[in-house]
Amino acid sequence: MNYFSSDFKLGILGGGQLGKMMLNDTRKFDIQTYVLDPSDEAPCKIGSNKFFKGDLMDFETVYNFGKQVDVLTFEIEHVNVAALEKLESEGIKVYPSPKTLKQIQNKGTQKDFYTANGIPTADYKRFESLTDLKTAVENNEITLPFVWKSTEGGYDGNGVKVIRTMESFEGVANVQCIAETMIPFKNELAVIVSRNPDGQIKTYPVVEMEFHPEANQVEYVICPARIDDAVAEKARAVALKVSESFNHVGLLAVEMFQTEDDQILVNEVAPRPHNSGHYSIEASYTSQFEQHLRAILNLPLGNTDSKVAGIMVNLVGAEGHSGNVLYQNIETILDKDGVTPHIYGKKQTRPFRKMGHVTIVNEDIAVARKIAEEVKNTIKVISQ
Repeated sequence: MNYFSSDFKLGILGGGQLGKMMLNDTRKFDIQTYVLDPSDEAPCKIGSNKFFKGDLMDFETVYNFGKQVDVLTFEIEHVNVAALEKLESEGIKVYPSPKTLKQIQNKGTQKDFYTANGIPTADYKRFESLTDLKTAVENNEITLPFVWKSTEGGYDGNGVKVIRTMESFEGVANVQCIAETMIPFKNELAVIVSRNPDGQIKTYPVVEMEFHPEANQVEYVICPARIDDAVAEKARAVALKVSESFNHVGLLAVEMFQTEDDQILVNEVAPRPHNSGHYSIEASYTSQFEQHLRAILNLPLGNTDSKVAGIMVNLVGAEGHSGNVLYQNIETILDKDGVTPHIYGKKQTRPFRKMGHVTIVNEDIAVARKIAEEVKNTIKVISQ
């Protein structure tokens, strides 16, 4: 099929920052791109050939949108799977497949999948409601502390909370959930796996993630991860097993724990470009966004090696600020070598909302990490 400067149409469900960064590559390749998003101010609105406003969870909206394109993908998991299944049955190529998305969308189903396929993961129990979970704790069936996770709807630290005491339940939603054993770990790692319909598969290097202690949100992504080669190889091998088990097409970001005794446990996955791969725009031979396009269009996969060490710093809304966004001191960081800001185009900020990121590249990962700290302390994302 001729994708370039042609009548071919790629559809993207979701118009957020991941889609916006993917559009940089569709424009580079001159691929027609249609985007569906519920917001009039979606970051993708400017860069797409056609933008449609609509509910991603509404069957008819998703189905009617999908009928207009040749290949359909998504940058967010919260979409109507039944509509994707119908589109696929009618000959529209949907990547990753509805089957893959269905196995991942619900965190309880996702954990069951790991157990069924012999993929190492932390012990857990599923509950239909918070009420049932509290009862289990009171009956000593669940031991404190543990990690509470909503099975659906979680993002950017939302839907996850460490439960240390009964008082920790305050503010937790009464929804279907899992209680996961807390794992003492050295590092939180991630590997992005790319795979096309022909079965060609490649992994990106292992990255290390540093999290904000309160927001449960990634602050820094460090590539390469500062771990032993043997641990890195083990992490890539586990990520490949996860990919093969899901039989996915596109990108699969596999988040993992490195335990105190250097075992690798899978935390969760995302079937799309991911925050842990943003560094690749500047640091890799092939960015994760170009690789996603190559994969879903069944093109040869690109080189996933890094040209240089890279660190990504998330820019999130400052605490105490909500409203029209104002970025302070960006011009200051532009004076530093190897520093590239990416502003997502969201007009409204709120505490811990992802508003952009900055990539720092350097031959020396220690130097890059130092500059990343300076960048983090310099830029302020506040409201006007």
